[in-house]
Amino acid sequence: MEAAVKTFFSSPRFAVVGASQDSTKFGHKVFAWYHAHSLPVTPINPRTPSITLSKEIFPTVSTVSALSSPAETSISIITPPAATLKVLQEAKEAGVKAVWLQPGSFDEEGLRFAVEEFDAGVGGDGGGGGEGWCVLVDGEEGLRMAGREWKRQKL
Repeated sequence: MEAAVKTFFSSPRFAVVGASQDSTKFGHKVFAWYHAHSLPVTPINPRTPSITLSKEIFPTVSTVSALSSPAETSISIITPPAATLKVLQEAKEAGVKAVWLQPGSFDEEGLRFAVEEFDAGVGGDGGGGGEGWCVLVDGEEGLRMAGREWKRQKL
């Protein structure tokens, strides 16, 4: 899984499917994590026109296929398991090469699809936390493994 994490963070762009305006939800926290680490990130949410972080407004896109360069974008997925497989299928069709399934976002079928169908599928057991691979817990180590320089921004 470490090779998949390295590949995931080698991407020039990132997106968060399930990004949320609600700061108590993980879709907001994960989106904020990318921003706080100075990474180019796009929020994906078909029901919310924008996400606000520290008074800065980020327009959302409604689907993975609406990204400007899906083949150059690694996506974090924070959707209910029932929706995740459809997101993964769309991502594969759009040319996305790397996905990260946040804890609670997948079932066995979704995890298998992510691992088998993408150059890098991160998810399931492992990582530094008790819940499995999580960007919030394992992301900084992933950036280091990918040789990615970053500086923390204040939110």
